[in-house]
Amino acid sequence: MKRGAVVIAMLGVVALAVSTSAVAQSSGNSAPQNQAAQKSGQASSQAAAPAGKRPPQAKSQPEFDAYKAIMGMTDPAAQEKAANDFTAKYPDSELKPLVYKAAMHGYQQANNGEKMMEMAQKILSYDPDDPEALLAVAQVLAERTRDSDLDRDQKLAEARKDAQRALVTADTDVPAAGYPPEQLQAYKNFLRSEAYEILGTLDFNAKAWPDAEGNLKKSIDAFPQQVDPVAVLRLSLTLDQENRYPDALKYANQAVDLTKEGTATGDAARKEKDRLMQLTGAANPAAPK
Repeated sequence: MKRGAVVIAMLGVVALAVSTSAVAQSSGNSAPQNQAAQKSGQASSQAAAPAGKRPPQAKSQPEFDAYKAIMGMTDPAAQEKAANDFTAKYPDSELKPLVYKAAMHGYQQANNGEKMMEMAQKILSYDPDDPEALLAVAQVLAERTRDSDLDRDQKLAEARKDAQRALVTADTDVPAAGYPPEQLQAYKNFLRSEAYEILGTLDFNAKAWPDAEGNLKKSIDAFPQQVDPVAVLRLSLTLDQENRYPDALKYANQAVDLTKEGTATGDAARKEKDRLMQLTGAANPAAPK
């Protein structure tokens, strides 16, 4: 996933929820979630919360301190090693997916797709419906599978299945209780945008132009606060393939506005814009509505 700010912000909220849980439990309330001895305030909060899982909880202060140390690291390889040590020391911890998620984001920022997918698969071994991990696997498979791969069809089918599953679990498997509603909704919209972009990419690569157009537009509409220029460029290229040059030019112009010259996406957007301007004779295309 390319737009990490929303994910990182959400992780901060998760960390706060974990912190609250750890403090509550270290005060002597270490009962499981479904026991009547749990704090009435927490139960009341859950009853009023929208659908979704409860926040993960640390079972002890040392467990929570180890989790915090991992979340404070900046080197993904160190995070991965610390996550392995954490899961060995706390095999029953509810925080295992989160420590590997920290490493997954680190590898994503380092553009290490192979390790990013490896960490995502670790997360899915603990939580098979985690939408972020599903999307991480789907993204790597969609972007890096080659026509020459012997298991090409299997990889692309898994990418589509995981992206489609994430559209469901973005609602059912994101912790909801105690989170600011606006931030929670933005996070879910971000996940939906990523899922539709992956589906649109798969359709684009398969030259299924009407499907690609529909999914890429859904991706852009799902999270307009932070549009991915790659999705916008691919939508322009898709409309170009459909011979809808004026519409394609609108999105090419938007892709140029969202990128810098000298970057791969920026240069491709400018090349596509120049081509479409020649085809249409346009001078100053309007931004898409």
